Amino acid sequence: MNHVFYYNYYGRPVFAETLREHGITLTELRPDATEAEADAVIGRSHAYQISSGVNDMPAHYQARAPLLDRAPNLLVVSAVGAGFDTIDVAACTERGILAINQSGGANAQAVVEHTLAMMLSLTTRLAEADHRMRRPGFISRHDYTGSNIQGKTVGIIGYGHVGKQLARTCKLAFDMRVLVCSGRQPDDDFVEWTALHDMLPQCDFVAVCCALNERTRGIIGAREFALMPPHAYFITAARGGIHDEAALTQALQQRQIAGAGVDVWDVEPPPDDHPLLSLDNVVASPHIAGATVESRIEASETAALRILQVLQGKRPDRPLNPQAWPAFRKRFQRIFGFWPEE
Repeated sequence: MNHVFYYNYYGRPVFAETLREHGITLTELRPDATEAEADAVIGRSHAYQISSGVNDMPAHYQARAPLLDRAPNLLVVSAVGAGFDTIDVAACTERGILAINQSGGANAQAVVEHTLAMMLSLTTRLAEADHRMRRPGFISRHDYTGSNIQGKTVGIIGYGHVGKQLARTCKLAFDMRVLVCSGRQPDDDFVEWTALHDMLPQCDFVAVCCALNERTRGIIGAREFALMPPHAYFITAARGGIHDEAALTQALQQRQIAGAGVDVWDVEPPPDDHPLLSLDNVVASPHIAGATVESRIEASETAALRILQVLQGKRPDRPLNPQAWPAFRKRFQRIFGFWPEE
């Protein structure tokens, strides 16, 4: 019998249904579990379906060395979404445990649509006008004149599933000029590849679509905001930590840039007194860009199928640590006593 456990969230029902159809036991590690109860669940389990958000779960249940050392049978840690901040990938690799996430584009369309919604809300001044309409007193519609995005220039940082889809939509739907800053040069002929600091001064919009890692942490700071034109908008639905929140606040307060759409935060949810939440030229949301009904169903089903791949001894699509595969095979054989034929 294969065992999979989760702490407080495993995704949509299709996740549990898919696993149970294949005879796999799914167990919740309850918040009120005693240490002995937690050890029993962690110790017998072969897979851990884990939340992507570090603020969604206590540190001692995140997939880091202390928990991994309590899990002698663990073969795979699977992040619910595309993010994997709750997983110490290096620690998994050292122990022959595969780490996977749902980065195959399951929520890409949702993030693209949310990014576009923020762009449109800012340029039409829709959110700003909505907030003003809810307060008493006379309002002049002439105070909320917006602008079109048709034909403008968007700069996209990162060119994975989200960046590529956003570029295509901006070009086809709004005939925008699309600039891309990415670690690998895109092969689409409708985008222009450029370095970050060369790209920023040309942009009407800057959209962050890259993953958070040591290379991208803090890449958008005071210098980068100063390079953007004063009419430009900054949009991020990627990960907190890629941009400097204090520098963004200052850039907005000093009108170095026109506005921002922010879905991701250093601390989630952000505190009520966060300075960005007091600014009228900010459209804010609590990290919900990828959280649509459709995207969560697809991500949940994908997660279940990838866990099944691993528990059948098959290499999963796009593991976060492919270098762990040889050690994983040895552990699989030790735990189950066999290795499935190729």
